[in-house]
Amino acid sequence: MRNVTFAATQMACTDNVEENLKKAETMVRKAKAEGADVILIQELFSYLYFCQVYDFSYFDLAHEEENDPVLKRMAALAKELEVVLPVSFFEKSGNVFYNAVVIFDADGKRLGKYRKSHIPDDPGYYEKFYFSPGDTGFKVWNTKYCKLGVGICWDQWFPEAARCMCLQGAEALLYPTAIGTYAVKPEKLEDETFDNAHWQNTMLGHAAANMVPVLASNRVGTERIGETAITFYGSSFISDEYGRIVEELDTSEEAVILHTFDLDLVSEERREHVVFRDRRPELYKTLLTLDGNFHT
Repeated sequence: MRNVTFAATQMACTDNVEENLKKAETMVRKAKAEGADVILIQELFSYLYFCQVYDFSYFDLAHEEENDPVLKRMAALAKELEVVLPVSFFEKSGNVFYNAVVIFDADGKRLGKYRKSHIPDDPGYYEKFYFSPGDTGFKVWNTKYCKLGVGICWDQWFPEAARCMCLQGAEALLYPTAIGTYAVKPEKLEDETFDNAHWQNTMLGHAAANMVPVLASNRVGTERIGETAITFYGSSFISDEYGRIVEELDTSEEAVILHTFDLDLVSEERREHVVFRDRRPELYKTLLTLDGNFHT
């Protein structure tokens, strides 16, 4: 038996960095008090989701990894509480910028970094303006409690990413997220609908196909920047290895959810379902193409 307790947070953000960091820290402490070992915080939680607009001034929010105040603070928190924390941040590296996550182990040490691979460009999600495509590849980290795979938001829509992490031994998949309505004029928000069911179902498929727990942490609330606004739909959840939601938040509450998995039992179930034994990678060459035409 190897019980690991996972937690996902869900909160609204403001344009006050210190306020956001205090709220995130409070939620991490709450999760720890309730027994969490691994705690997932949402994507880019230190500020508003600035990708809602094109604005060069927001590049001032980025920091080099070694000088990022959010990372320093969260590393200390992970060490103090003895929890694993994947921490999302806006990374400056030379003359380019990335949407990245650093994984801190339960002793506060940095295990590594993942840079978001799939960069969206939709109304109100203008990430291609801010971020270069990640160059790290999909990674798995051997933490104190388990082996983790971490993707970032848009990555969660791609089964290839989930499978790559699970092939490397991920025992759980974590997705920090910022997703909601499209950006519209504030008076038009009431006409917008939530797509949270589709969002959840996509990740539940990753859980079932790979037989691993999946966590998603999303933000909530309406964020207005310039002349547009987005309402983020929350719906953060924890899924078991069969793709069944075992814990879930609604579309507006700020809270923490937790669930404990016996990862040894999950491993046994995955082995017995032989979803990895019967793979035929030599037949999957089409996946190496963009258009489905494999040219020999």
